[in-house]
Amino acid sequence: MNKTQQPWIEKGYKVFAYEGPQGLKIERLSKDIGKNKSSFYHHFADSELFISVLLDYHVLQAKIMAEKEANCLSLEELIEIIVEHKTDLLFNRQLRIHRQNEDFEKCFIKTNQMTIPAILGVWTEILDLKSNSHLSELMLKLSLENFYLQITDETLNHDWLNNYFNELKLLVREFKRTNRVTIPKLDGSV
Repeated sequence: MNKTQQPWIEKGYKVFAYEGPQGLKIERLSKDIGKNKSSFYHHFADSELFISVLLDYHVLQAKIMAEKEANCLSLEELIEIIVEHKTDLLFNRQLRIHRQNEDFEKCFIKTNQMTIPAILGVWTEILDLKSNSHLSELMLKLSLENFYLQITDETLNHDWLNNYFNELKLLVREFKRTNRVTIPKLDGSV
């Protein structure tokens, strides 16, 4: 991304994150960044190419987030990372919502393939599932679906995230306490 493309990409990325692809109107973007529409077409040719550039940018942002998550040691650190990357998570949420678009689906899968393994270590620690990594991974996959259904600009804050993680911890404690449920591994064994 060069300096003259940067305002377009940053504004388009934020609009996509908060409003979805339907918010990406060239006239509006040009007005918001103080450039004329011909500048957009000079850099991106059309909106399809622009969206492709936004998806590439999102992959880079997800990589940055995954690196931070991989080095994260506590719930507090994880919450800080999530709050810091609010726009990236909302962008990913839009990809999930609009995953009937093949390019969005591919990008969603690609970013999750980076971030899920990166967060798994601290996730396992937070939920106290060191002795059951399989359950930890299942909880993460289930929780992510639920997480993307619930997050908004208003919910991605320290208080909401603390409550969210506390509810997950209670759920895991209940699973462990009852010890009645044997969860089969993905290969079918117990």
